[in-house]
Amino acid sequence: MFRQTAILALALLPVLSFAQVSNDFESGWDQAAWPTYAPDCSQGGKVSLDTTTAHSGKNSIRVDGGGGYCGHIFFGTNKVPSGDLYVRVFLKASKAFTDAHVTFITMPDPAQGTNKHLRIGGQSKILMFNRETDDATLPDLSPQGIAASKPLPAGDWQCFEYHVGTDGTIETWLNGAVVPGLTAGAGSSNPYAGQWSRSSIKPKPSAVYFGWESYGGDTNTFWYDDVVIASSRVGCQGGGDPGTTTTTTSSTTAVPSTTLTMSTTTLITSTTSKASTSSTTTTSPAPATSSSSSGCTAPQWAQCGGVNYSGCKTCAAPYTCKYGNDWYSQCL
Repeated sequence: MFRQTAILALALLPVLSFAQVSNDFESGWDQAAWPTYAPDCSQGGKVSLDTTTAHSGKNSIRVDGGGGYCGHIFFGTNKVPSGDLYVRVFLKASKAFTDAHVTFITMPDPAQGTNKHLRIGGQSKILMFNRETDDATLPDLSPQGIAASKPLPAGDWQCFEYHVGTDGTIETWLNGAVVPGLTAGAGSSNPYAGQWSRSSIKPKPSAVYFGWESYGGDTNTFWYDDVVIASSRVGCQGGGDPGTTTTTTSSTTAVPSTTLTMSTTTLITSTTSKASTSSTTTTSPAPATSSSSSGCTAPQWAQCGGVNYSGCKTCAAPYTCKYGNDWYSQCL
């Protein structure tokens, strides 16, 4: 005689796996999904949909930033992954950075405390990170640290990417190339991260906002387009269907004698693709590649090398294939 034993277990809470949020603004600016953000005060800054200039298509988001802290204004989203955060955005600045401290991306960071932010901006004419709680900069603003970063070219579209890891890692790319001075954390050999490494805080951004904040009198106009927020690197070519949010929710509930596993996928599309009439497909976390490298050339920004890459390995003139890491090289 067999004895059947009922096994009881606590129901497990749903686990949310974040895939990607992206927007090309071709269907306009959804202010409910991408609201403005101006903590403390707002005097003189403005966010608007610009239908006259774009990285691709015809629309972008324009930010006119005023001088002084209260001239700040941002727009963005709180739909960010709970783990590693990767952001890719094409941006254009009307003016180059000066020596003054400014911010063009700000992220509320509960790891630092209430109403504190992890910032990306400029000072001493170069790109830098700034941690609000102790005003640390990455890189150190020594002559050597400044040389390890890069200026943000003005007047044309730039592909800007960064990674904030759960282990405190910071990585940054400009037009597909690593910015050595804007790296920190595990595995980093950046000698100009002294200020940054003096704290054990591991950033945990709860939102990402794009715009302008000046701590002096500097003003600027920025345009933002083809934004991707993901849990893995997308690159300057990748990004899936613009305007798509993809999340996967899985939950497991235990019942007597039986374990039932349920998995659902929710796909929410807010805008349409810039150059496609086909139906929405799932997003892709990696840059697109071609199936053969024989007799083909890759355009500017395209991948041209890396481990297991089998696409075009020759760049169209006048571009050359630049090494980014073992897994990714790009035509620049």
